[in-house]
Amino acid sequence: MDRNVVRDARSSDAHRFAAIYSPYVEGSCVSFESAAPSPEEMASRIEEKLGQGFPWLALEVGGELAGYAYYGPWRSREAYRGTVESTIYLDPAFQGRGLGKLLYGELVDRARSQGRHAMIGIVALPNEASAALHRKLGFARAGLYREVGFKLGRWVDIESWELRL
Repeated sequence: MDRNVVRDARSSDAHRFAAIYSPYVEGSCVSFESAAPSPEEMASRIEEKLGQGFPWLALEVGGELAGYAYYGPWRSREAYRGTVESTIYLDPAFQGRGLGKLLYGELVDRARSQGRHAMIGIVALPNEASAALHRKLGFARAGLYREVGFKLGRWVDIESWELRL
């Protein structure tokens, strides 16, 4: 049986995280980035979030990095300081096994322990797996934004999910 461990990410995880994230950027509308970040850029992002006091978590399955999750500020204005925006990515080979719930659940727990008030998740549509994950963790659908991103030759809708912590 695989041993599943959620731990704090390190900049040395960046190469694997970049490999996990790249297909989402290059072949889907899940991420609205147009170019996959290099491992060096990913390491910089990890260090930036950690330096700001936000968690970045790594999921290991049987010693292999299978995914990551983090959160950061939702908006820059001071009034929003209690609200964070979350992100999760799993290697497709590890999807459908409850690992997203394990990883994202730990991220929610970290937000609670930091005294955060609310967490926002943004989902590019269609993405029933991500919507289901948010529902399982108690998020409520908060809004639909039609055709706000253009990627892979089409306009993409997003929906927002919110969780009071």
